[in-house]
Amino acid sequence: MAPEPHERRVTTFSAESSAALSAEIVALLTARRQTIAVAESLTGGLLVAELTRTPGASAVVVGGVVAYSTELKHTLLGVNAEVLASHGPVHPDVAAQMAAGVRDILAVAGEPAYIGISTTGVAGPEPQGGRAVGTVFLGFAIGLEVRTKGLALTGTRDEIRAQVVGEALNELRALLG
Repeated sequence: MAPEPHERRVTTFSAESSAALSAEIVALLTARRQTIAVAESLTGGLLVAELTRTPGASAVVVGGVVAYSTELKHTLLGVNAEVLASHGPVHPDVAAQMAAGVRDILAVAGEPAYIGISTTGVAGPEPQGGRAVGTVFLGFAIGLEVRTKGLALTGTRDEIRAQVVGEALNELRALLG
């Protein structure tokens, strides 16, 4: 089992700061002529909704998939069934495979998205599969590189989900340079 993210914390991302990050990301991707596809579990579409709030997002956001069920992570996004069986859906390998998989399944005219981003975790109110509430993994597939980030968040279910959106946008912005 992968180690739990060890530092529990509350992050504060206001709607305004998430909107500003989203606008920055859309502007960067537009200038670079790069596209993004989103695969979400615990955020249930909130991340792609935040990105598409930005005017002009249609030029870069190809779409999003909400794969809330574990089975859908495998059948739609191509997450390895053995990884899901041995580690469960809240694991860095799952986040990585979701991010890589969504780029391909949301290909436009045979061209995969340049960036795939994913969210998987436990928003609460109860732990899931031995994972504590607030345990989250983000996946980022950018070009040929795939990386993950683990988070250990606190708050209500809605607060955790909002924090995940902010953290995902913040990390993506940092990765884009």
